[in-house]
Amino acid sequence: MEPWTFTHICDMQPGSPKSFRYNPRFMENWQTALNQLNCIESDLLLIGGDLTRDGSIHDYEFEAIRSELNTLSYPYYAIPGNMDTGNKHTLAKGATGRDDPSLGVSAKQLDRFAEIFGQFPWSFVHKNVRFSGFYAAIAGSGLPHEKQMWDWLEDELPRLTNTKHHVMTMHYALFIDDINEPKWDLTQQHEYNNWYFTIDPPHRLRIFEALKVAKVNMVLSGHIHCRRPVHQIDGIRFFKCAGIAMPQCRDKWEDGDPQLGFYCFHVTEDSITESFIPLTYQSEADGAYGPGGHPSVDQRDYSLAWEP
Repeated sequence: MEPWTFTHICDMQPGSPKSFRYNPRFMENWQTALNQLNCIESDLLLIGGDLTRDGSIHDYEFEAIRSELNTLSYPYYAIPGNMDTGNKHTLAKGATGRDDPSLGVSAKQLDRFAEIFGQFPWSFVHKNVRFSGFYAAIAGSGLPHEKQMWDWLEDELPRLTNTKHHVMTMHYALFIDDINEPKWDLTQQHEYNNWYFTIDPPHRLRIFEALKVAKVNMVLSGHIHCRRPVHQIDGIRFFKCAGIAMPQCRDKWEDGDPQLGFYCFHVTEDSITESFIPLTYQSEADGAYGPGGHPSVDQRDYSLAWEP
């Protein structure tokens, strides 16, 4: 088999000057990444969520980035992120002051993403590598999509044709440092970010067991916007991937690297190895407006928007 490559990108969040918040740095960083992707000879692109800044509210952000992705010379396969369809569910308000219960993923948001970018979960084989993708934040939501996800993970996926390599695309990381770490308490300030970035038990271990049964040997996750050395657990390599819009978690880990960029993976008959591709230019543009994070309705001041 001739060697070939695929790429992975996540957390683009370019936003829109029509929205109630906008940061031109994020848009410029996305345009840099898109130009670099157009210069790479790749068989396909995996997109690990957060294609938009406010796609969970505005369809025009989905439509804009779909149009740009369609300029690539190779196909792409996307799963949603929390900025696209909403966060994982909780009944408790967190220590940051966000109204976390109101930010949970909804059926309407999931269906809208599927209408624009195609149905998910998905799984396909390309040159004897299986690629799969799903949105783990649905776990615990009680939505009809949750049952579909578990049926796919535990019943359908293991029955698909086995390949030597099986690459899984996720948005949320399953864990921060350890697959058996505790359930993080979002009401405690020092635990909130760990809760926000990961999947809660018991869903975490249930997903992990399903991945092993399906013979997954690589998991690519985003959401954290900080690259870390690969964790290998029970034969699965877990990649925490860099962001494109902006870095996060600069001081969280001694071995964390917040540099913006994306992965290019090189496939041979026997192995898949990775190269990190940093952005060739990281924007320092001024002119941001509106709050970060997950602003509430009363913070959405559209009079700030540059465009009607």
